[in-house]
Amino acid sequence: MTKEEDILKAFKWVADNLGPVHILINNAGIVQNTNLVDGDTEKWRKVFDTNVLGLCIATREAVKVMRANNIDGHVIHINSVTGHKVPGPGVNVYAASKYAVTALTETLRQELNQVGTKIKVTSISPGVVDTEILEVNNMLERQEMKEAFNTMTPKLKSEDMVDSILYVLSTPPHVQ
Repeated sequence: MTKEEDILKAFKWVADNLGPVHILINNAGIVQNTNLVDGDTEKWRKVFDTNVLGLCIATREAVKVMRANNIDGHVIHINSVTGHKVPGPGVNVYAASKYAVTALTETLRQELNQVGTKIKVTSISPGVVDTEILEVNNMLERQEMKEAFNTMTPKLKSEDMVDSILYVLSTPPHVQ
């Protein structure tokens, strides 16, 4: 999700093999083990390129297809509670990227309303979901982070996220 040409190729493949996009679920997201005080610029860039720019590019491409094909589609951004409240140190630029997702969701809703489409926009902001995101991004290297994560309850399960997406997709057209 950090390379525009890869995203464009994916949309072309979908169009050529499956037809026009009706639903986009922006679920790509990463967090990096760094901080703001003396952080690593490349790690910051990876977070923003994935969590913000990748989301924007995929959204643009999906909306373009939906509008060209007169599809009343649905764009779902998987956000985070950290997109509404910074939980404290340790989440560095991740929270800023998720605040951006919150703002981008509302901006998209307003833009789509302005041009008169019936494309729905939803932001789902879960708390902690029991996935491998922290492990694969080396966030559990620090013992205090590992203990905090392992003792944190309750955690959502991936199935809970699927259920929330299915619920959102089942809402009537007037529910935004």
